[in-house]
Amino acid sequence: MAHVTGLLPASSPRTDASLWAGALSQVLSYGETGCPHSARRAADLLARLADKPDLDRELRELCDRASQRLEQDDQGGRHVLHP
Repeated sequence: MAHVTGLLPASSPRTDASLWAGALSQVLSYGETGCPHSARRAADLLARLADKPDLDRELRELCDRASQRLEQDDQGGRHVLHP
């Protein structure tokens, strides 16, 4: 097996953890600030998670729904900031 320094396979646990952490961070940032960039980034990361065939079907569907909702919020400006 060839070793490539600095690169991980697409389905490595570290990569998956980074996607989850990034998605959660961006969702929280969007929830706290309403930042449209955070919404777009979260939607993108959640869509990437939804495309992972190794995830449970229900979890993929939740990620897809969340991604779509964030995209709608970003386009429609429906977000309300909470103090």
